[in-house]
Amino acid sequence: MITLYDMSLSGNCHKVRLLLSLLALPYLTQPLDLRGGEQRGSDHLHRNPFAQVPVLDDDGTIIRDSQAILVYLAKRYGGEQWWPDDAYQLAQIVAWLSTAANEIAYGPALLRVHHKFGRDIDVSKAQQTADKVLGIIDRHLQSRDWLIGEHVSIADIAVYSYLALAPEGGIDIGAYANIIAWFQRIRALPGYVAMPGMWQA
Repeated sequence: MITLYDMSLSGNCHKVRLLLSLLALPYLTQPLDLRGGEQRGSDHLHRNPFAQVPVLDDDGTIIRDSQAILVYLAKRYGGEQWWPDDAYQLAQIVAWLSTAANEIAYGPALLRVHHKFGRDIDVSKAQQTADKVLGIIDRHLQSRDWLIGEHVSIADIAVYSYLALAPEGGIDIGAYANIIAWFQRIRALPGYVAMPGMWQA
């Protein structure tokens, strides 16, 4: 049985919950009290020495980091749609995973941490990063339904959660029509699950 060490308000955890649901994989959720410091306890540090969530335990196979978990689930359980054999498509997936871990993390996700949780950040720098990456993604989606290829992939899942949560970071996501249309395609997928705070039409 798969166990997900989770935090309900984490966009990174949502990525994993979303893919697990889209793949119709049964799993158990083990919430961690991050405000209480449970992620720094010895049990969790054994699973992830970086003291972060999510962590996936697949019958003793431990995977940390949301991007890595998406790769693991796609390769092990998803088939060609989620983890293609084509070298170019794989390279494109990895590029979008990198975007999720960099520009999206330091733009929309960081603004959310500031506005929702009160973390002190360089707001101007984060806003500039968010504006740039949102503009790039909106233009990229102008002529396609998905970030790569002809169907949804883990590239879309990796990027989606924190963009859908962007309103909690003070971002007017409604200004990006192609991203909004992409949101709607993702939400129409069988097995889609949301989380509180996500953009609503």
